[in-house]
This record gives sequence, structure tokens and C-alpha cells, in this order.
Amino acid sequence: MNWVFSPKDFRNPVSDLRQVRRILNRTTLRPKSLRTLKNPSSNRFHSFQMSHRHLLPLLAAAALFGAGCNRQKPVTVTTEKAQRRNLTEVVTGSGKLQPVVQVKISSEVAGEIIDLPVKEGQQVHKGDLLVRVRPDLYAAALRSQEASLKSSQADLLTAEANARKAEAELKRNEDLFSRQLISGSLFDEIRTGAEVARANAIASTQRIEMARASLKRSQEDLAKTIIFSPIDGTVSKLNSELGERVSGTGMMAGTDIMTVADLTKMEARVEVGEMDVVLIQPGFKARLDVDSFKDRKFDGQVTQVARSAKTAAGGTQQESTKFEVRIRMADTGLFLPGMSVTADIETRYRTNVITVPIQAVTTRMPGSTSTEPDPKKTGSTSEEDKGQIEFLAGKKARNVIKPIEVVFVREIDKAKMLPVKRGISDDSHYEILEGVTEGQEIITGNFKAISKELNDGSLVQLEEAKKAKDSKP
Repeated sequence: MNWVFSPKDFRNPVSDLRQVRRILNRTTLRPKSLRTLKNPSSNRFHSFQMSHRHLLPLLAAAALFGAGCNRQKPVTVTTEKAQRRNLTEVVTGSGKLQPVVQVKISSEVAGEIIDLPVKEGQQVHKGDLLVRVRPDLYAAALRSQEASLKSSQADLLTAEANARKAEAELKRNEDLFSRQLISGSLFDEIRTGAEVARANAIASTQRIEMARASLKRSQEDLAKTIIFSPIDGTVSKLNSELGERVSGTGMMAGTDIMTVADLTKMEARVEVGEMDVVLIQPGFKARLDVDSFKDRKFDGQVTQVARSAKTAAGGTQQESTKFEVRIRMADTGLFLPGMSVTADIETRYRTNVITVPIQAVTTRMPGSTSTEPDPKKTGSTSEEDKGQIEFLAGKKARNVIKPIEVVFVREIDKAKMLPVKRGISDDSHYEILEGVTEGQEIITGNFKAISKELNDGSLVQLEEAKKAKDSKP
């Protein structure tokens, strides 16, 4: 019988030695075969029989050696005390600076620009001349409508005269008809002529009203050839030049000639995700970082939160849903439209709460307390994997195990896993609602240890202690 031992067969020295003793009490170890050499007198020619009493010390040494080889190595970690502090949760969004009030100047008539007295960046006041379009065609149309109105007025005079004449003739023939001096058919014809004359007079009156409306429209078209500034501000953008032709009608938008904006009142228009927009309300404070002003923060206040989403890359894997939030800048006179800005909007605030570093919070599956893999589960499918397989197969997952959020606390030389319930967070810390008490030594690093290596009961050593140990000669 051959006996082969390896270090992995002796993980628990006490129980292993007892098992070896029980085996040796039932059997005697013999060599695999007797070797016979040509020289019987040689010391290599021998046969032997060894009892378990001779092998017991060797087996004990092997068991101790195996236990030493399988001893868990401590994980090097860094720690930090759980402390109370004030937390302010922020929502971050990026976007552009735009004026609160800006007006796009476009033409409502078609023609050539014959006067453009402003330049980009020029200050203008309400009522200042911005642009003039050639008015010749519209001036001629105005004169035509004036003549049409006068013609309609003359037609009205003629119609009224004819109506008076027809009324007088009707009265004379009424007397003759009453004395039966004219026939009834003739009297009917005279009476119809008088009614037609009165209707023509009324129609002439309405034609005058039409002529007046056309004249007013022509006057407005002529007036639209001259555009004045509607606000006090700055010409922030100039799209057209002197001599260019512009188009436009009263029924559709015309050519954008320029943009006039009030640069003394600016706002940041940033986009935030759909998960964060529900936390933001008008009146919240914000801190803004403008790329053009390095190492400087600006104050602002939320004035408007969009109620409709903007979808980018719809129908693709990169599809994202964003909502626009407008933030009024407290500082004035420093910014220009289109500057890039990043806003940190303060949403929730907590005072004197227990906190831990963000990197200390990780996830583990419930019951993951062993530092050694379970041989019974090796090669088998876990409940979590089964749930994922059913989900991918289109079936309703049942009893799917979900990971829980935990932190690891250092107790002497071991890590203890504590499930936690977290609240709000800032840039560096989480609020802990349940699971951790003030002053506990929280393991905060390294990342590999927290995310993968540590389990409940794992051996740990501080990074400072390891450095001191390694520095010893």
C-alpha cells in the first residue's frame, strides 16, 4: 500500500493527527516491494517492516507543515474612524451661459439691407436704429393703396347720388301708381332700381373700408423696412452685412439678422439626469465653476426646472434623458453668452450625522462570511447564477439573491463585516443611518481589498505596520 501526503491534507493539525493515528492503528505500512540485489551482503539488500510508531513523528511534522502553508495571509488595509460631520448633497450638471433676456432680430419683409449702423458687441438702447431694408417697393405699394382708397371714396359719392335719384323717382311714381296712371310692372321696375341704388351705396362704403385696411397694411410693411432695438442691451451676434438680401413675411420667420441681449443678467442652462432632477426645486442655491475663470467660484440660484425631457441619441445604446435647469448668476457684467459652466446644486443638507468615506462602502452577497471557497459549491450553479440565467432566458426570476451594502470594521487583527443603510452623500463621505457607531475603525483601503479580498473574519494588518515590519533588517 502506497501513502502519499501533501500539505493540503493537513489543514487542521489536531484533527489531522487524530485521523492519522486512527488509520495507523488499523494497518501497518510496508514497502511496496522487496528489492533484491545481486550482492546479498550489501547493506542495500534488506527487507524491513516499519510500524506506525516510527512514522508518527514524521506525519505530525508533515501536518504542522501543511497547516503553516495553508495559513491565511493578512490583507494590508488602511482605516479611518467613523465620525460625525455636516453633509451637503449636491447635484452636478454642465451646460452653457446664456442671457436671461435676448431678442433675435429678423426681417418681416424682403429686400436689400441699405443701412446697418451697428457692429457686433456694440451697446444699444431701446429705440435705436438697427437695420434698414430698401423701401422702394413698399413705398410704391403704399401710394397704390392710397389711390385705391380715393377711388373707392369717389365711387361712394357716385353710388350715394344714384341712390338719392332713385329714391326721388320712386316717390313720384308712387303717386302716379296710386292714381293708376302707370302700370304695376313699371312701378315694380322703378322700385327695384331704387333698392339696387341703395345697395350700391352700401357696397361702396365697404369697399372704402377694404381700401383703408389695405392702405394700413402697406403702411405697416413700409414701416417694417426700418428695425429699431426693442431692449437696452448689446449686439451679441451679427449674422448679416450691409448689402445682403434678407427675406421674410408676416406668416413665417424671416432671416435672422442679429441678436440683441442684456448681458447684465446671465443664467446658466445646465442639464441634469432624470434620477437627480426630482431633487431640484426653484430657489435652491448653487455653486458654479466657469471655465473662463479658473480657481474662482460663483454663486447662483435655481430659477426654473424643465418639465419636459431632452433625449439624446434616441434608439441607441447611448440614449440619455436630460432635463434643463436654469440658474441665475449673482455676479453681473463678467460673462459672455456661450461660456461653458459646471454647476453644483445643493439639494439636501444633514447636520451632525455619522459618516464614513465613500470608498469604504461596498457590496457582498448575504452569508458571504467564509474566507475559503466551499468545495460543495465548486462546479455547481449558485442561486444568483440561476436567477440570472432565468432572467436572460425571459423567465421571471424567483428568489434572486441581491447583494447588500456593507462596510468592514477592523477589530484587533480581523475584519468584521457590517451591513449598513446609507443616506445622502457629498463628494467624499456617505451618511450612515444604520449599522455603524461613532468611533469604529472603518477599513477604507485599498480598493482591491474592499471590493474583492475582504470577508467577515479575514486577517488584516495596517499598512503602516507592514511598512515598519518590512523596514526591519
